[in-house]
Amino acid sequence: MPSHQKRVLFSVSGLLGFWCALTAAVATGLPFWISGTVLCRTGAELVNASGPELDKFLGDLDYGLFGGQRVKQCGLGGRPGRFSVFPDLLSAIPAGLHVTVIFFCGVVILFSSVATGFFFFNAFGRPYETLQGPLGLYLWTFICCVCSCLVMILFASEVKLHHLSERIANFNEVNFVFQTYSEHYDRSFWLFFLIFLLHGLNVLLIRLAGIQFPFQDTKETDLSGGAADLMY
Repeated sequence: MPSHQKRVLFSVSGLLGFWCALTAAVATGLPFWISGTVLCRTGAELVNASGPELDKFLGDLDYGLFGGQRVKQCGLGGRPGRFSVFPDLLSAIPAGLHVTVIFFCGVVILFSSVATGFFFFNAFGRPYETLQGPLGLYLWTFICCVCSCLVMILFASEVKLHHLSERIANFNEVNFVFQTYSEHYDRSFWLFFLIFLLHGLNVLLIRLAGIQFPFQDTKETDLSGGAADLMY
């Protein structure tokens, strides 16, 4: 492929990598990973509520990796409140798994930034090290793909298998018991899914630039030139 087209493809990949790094940093800090409602089961059972009456016992719950807000409804009006994961909820949630999710978010941010730099370096410079050239482009992009996928898998397991929403709703609650009524993944979660797709797109752009994986050594030794040098 002509060098001009390679420069354009690597520049596009670099811009995508920069957008991924910036989006991952913003999405990690936003409290918009889960949005749902929680039911005050104690209050609903006391009055045997059903149908439209349940609305009086449904509160909102929105949270992210570092904190969020909740509104508890137990028939007497809402009780809004904010909470933070560190250090308040560490005893109520699977802390090891939660910290692992945050760690992989940081890895995505870091290596998306690294990939951005190497894409622009390959577009406008002449890489002389293996990790600065094709191997590095595939490696950093592959790491970002895997880690962004792990973020979604681990967070989904934390929410579904460990009932994270119920743990948060019942934190520091003595008189009432809450259970998850509905929940869905919010924009920050789906932004990481978009990051995963964009890094996959970058892999295709690298391939379109003419760089095959696994790598094949296409350099041929100029034996005739070497023999001519020996003759003289």
